[in-house]
Amino acid sequence: MLRFAVAFIAVLPMLAQELKVDHVTVAGRDLRYMMQALHRAGIPSEYGGPHANHATEMAITSFPDGSYLELIAIQRRADPAALAAHPWHVFLEGNAGPCAWATRPPDIAAEMERLRAASVPVSALQRDGRKRPDAVELEWETVGVGPNRGTFFPFLIHDFTPRERRAYPSGKPTVANWSGIAKVVIAVRDLDGAIAQFQRAYSLAAPERQDDADFGARLAWFRGTPVVLATPLTSGSWIETRIRRFGDGPSAFVLARGKKAAYAVKRGSNWFGKQVAWFDAASLGWYLGEE
Repeated sequence: MLRFAVAFIAVLPMLAQELKVDHVTVAGRDLRYMMQALHRAGIPSEYGGPHANHATEMAITSFPDGSYLELIAIQRRADPAALAAHPWHVFLEGNAGPCAWATRPPDIAAEMERLRAASVPVSALQRDGRKRPDAVELEWETVGVGPNRGTFFPFLIHDFTPRERRAYPSGKPTVANWSGIAKVVIAVRDLDGAIAQFQRAYSLAAPERQDDADFGARLAWFRGTPVVLATPLTSGSWIETRIRRFGDGPSAFVLARGKKAAYAVKRGSNWFGKQVAWFDAASLGWYLGEE
């Protein structure tokens, strides 16, 4: 009995670690405009090149902890059929902003089997890649988890080429004022139902809860993970409007402050003991915060 208990306790931290952010994705129609808006907020990005899917191109803001923020948009001469088949085409064409997130498990095949054993559907492996502006070729494979690719549960990614080439196109983090992606805020219709789904998939303990009237949401955070679930506090809120348009999925991202002084951002709220300040959403076009 003691041996079983020790083994069970040892598994839980591993499951929490599987929720470490590899990258988060922000979707829109025009990549140059998105890069300029992020730059006006004080956050530079680097052009990363077109994807091999003939539909999208991307830019990247990478952080010292290895995570990064991806801006993804429609290629200037995108193949209409390829764009229509893209799992995020609604987010791209609708300038949705926060769209998806990814994790990078140590063994993607083992993680697929673990999720299936937890009755969480996973897609088939899909190979993809892109060519950086400096002609460096990148190749990886991904797996969707749940009903969509990264729009609720994180999708899984595994690199065939060195991962640092994907995360650090110039050989180093893009910024030093923030250390990484701290929180992924997922808008959901049914808070209790979403909590149950994450607990089943990742064996998580009950989340901490609080309301944020300024943000307009009832929040649930799984301690030790980046996952914050957010459901509308009032009818007609921006979160309710977003869910109606795009469904459950990421609605905001929160950066972790680095050692250097960060840029001035709008006053925010206290989330689970940490002060969250928000960049100007009207200028940026989507919700981005720092803690």
